[in-house]
Amino acid sequence: MSRYRSHTCGQLRPEHVGASVKLAGWVNRKRDHGNLLFIDLRDHYGITQCVAESGSEAFRQMEGLRSEFVVSVTGKVVARTAETANPNLPTGGIEVRVESIEVLGEAQDLPMPVFGEQEYPEDIRLKYRFLDLRRERLHNNIVLRSKVISSIRRRMIDQGFMEFQTPILTASSPEGARDFLVPSRMHPGKFYALPQAPQQFKQLIMVSGFDRYFQIAPCFRDEDARKDRSPGEFYQLDLEMSFVEQDDVFAAVEPVIHGVFQEFANGRDCGPQQFPRIPYREAMLKYGVDKPDLRNPIVLADVTEAFRGSDFGVFARAIDNGAVVRAIPGPGAAAKPRSFFDKLNDWARGEGAGGLGYVILDKGEAKGPIAKFLNPERLALIKQATGAKDGDAVFFACDKEAAAAKLAGQARIKIGDELDICEKNVFKFCWIVDFPMFEYNEDDKKVDFSHNPFSMPQGGLEALNTMDPLEIKAYQYDIVCNGVELSSGAIRNHKPEIMYRAFEIAGYGPEVVEGKFGGMLNAFKFGAPPHGGIAPGIDRIVMLIADEPNIREVILFPMNQQAQDLMMQAPSEVTPKQLRELSIRVIADDKK
Repeated sequence: MSRYRSHTCGQLRPEHVGASVKLAGWVNRKRDHGNLLFIDLRDHYGITQCVAESGSEAFRQMEGLRSEFVVSVTGKVVARTAETANPNLPTGGIEVRVESIEVLGEAQDLPMPVFGEQEYPEDIRLKYRFLDLRRERLHNNIVLRSKVISSIRRRMIDQGFMEFQTPILTASSPEGARDFLVPSRMHPGKFYALPQAPQQFKQLIMVSGFDRYFQIAPCFRDEDARKDRSPGEFYQLDLEMSFVEQDDVFAAVEPVIHGVFQEFANGRDCGPQQFPRIPYREAMLKYGVDKPDLRNPIVLADVTEAFRGSDFGVFARAIDNGAVVRAIPGPGAAAKPRSFFDKLNDWARGEGAGGLGYVILDKGEAKGPIAKFLNPERLALIKQATGAKDGDAVFFACDKEAAAAKLAGQARIKIGDELDICEKNVFKFCWIVDFPMFEYNEDDKKVDFSHNPFSMPQGGLEALNTMDPLEIKAYQYDIVCNGVELSSGAIRNHKPEIMYRAFEIAGYGPEVVEGKFGGMLNAFKFGAPPHGGIAPGIDRIVMLIADEPNIREVILFPMNQQAQDLMMQAPSEVTPKQLRELSIRVIADDKK
């Protein structure tokens, strides 16, 4: 028998009745019933009820215990009566009659309770994360995370992928978010960067002759927090494959992602293993966003022509100046009171729009503030485009294409929630494909990469030389689940001449390409295979499976929204000696 325990707190069952056992764990809860004293002893594996009778030495010892004391309990397993058994607890058929207790670690007064699931301010939870992690929901989330990663790793290896580790200290590159920079002591004035992703390295692995690579990769980006994005660092299933086209990547990834969701779905529907594919432009038209939540049955429609030259001057004039009109059907909304529509209008104004125009279809008539401006022919066009019928309402967003899509996409989500028409207990996956290779950067007034600069343009070098850059599509793709982007990937540009030309269109000369990507570019000149990959986010996968609204609930030690680790007090100042060793001088911020 171990010095501390013979069994875990989740192990004992009625078949152990009569056995002498030793348990170790935390005092989850103490209950005084006068002549009987109970403690619920908790460890990683579960909870066991322990009891002592008044007058015993064990009773005296238990009186001095408080919540979260760490103790070792010696006693005998006894059966609980039918009246006192707890069917909701795996160990609920037994209890341990305590003979002696050893205190292994005392606990001060708690800044937050561990027992129960009360809500506490995030700053308290993060500062005392070690206490928060003892709580059942969060503890189970982290256990789930471990199981999900193990499942993913097993599925990847079963498909012939090999796991390699890529460098953490690397060079800065002009892509994506800001880098985290690390000063070099041996090379004053020069800096390493923590990798935003192992992008170049995994491509170099393919050039090095390996065929299928993966790793559960840490990635570092100096960007702001969101509910589905942790600031500072995150983990992704990074993978790359040689001699593949887009379909080959999809065929390798779908069984892994679908399989791991199905394994931990707990009765929720995961849909078919083969995910539907939605071109980017179609997604923006139908859903107003490139990460659509397909649980929502609402599909947007273009109804610009129904308003072009109409008596509704606000829309008609905007259309003449290049605006479009997107329609958002509201199934069954005709039965809603006026306050429902007023609330949506107020919401739209809060989003910076002028409002959300609408018509109500009722008994063959159109009602609402816009209805009088629509003759039967125009109304028929709207019904045909949206599929709306009597009993429905149709809402409208009018603006330049991108702004109209954004408002309509947000309204689709809002209306779907307000009408409570979205599917529940289901995971809806899709691929978004055919992303534009380039986009126009309004801030810098130049053409820029829209997605991943290392992607192969559809049509190759000929497309880059002959087409309008904004019309060129790339072999780029995303996996989306329930409105959350799980991953981005691409078939890579493995030909130097195509890479030079693509970066030239984005305003980067050969010297930039060679300076920033010289290692990979040089490797391509010595025989590079066609290759492609993707990188699903581990944190987001676990967040969805755990049905948590915030990604911090599935990360062991997350930072807060200001990228601070309140528990370890990072970031922190360093000593003058450390700064001198790095040839760094800190300049005071006059704005503070």
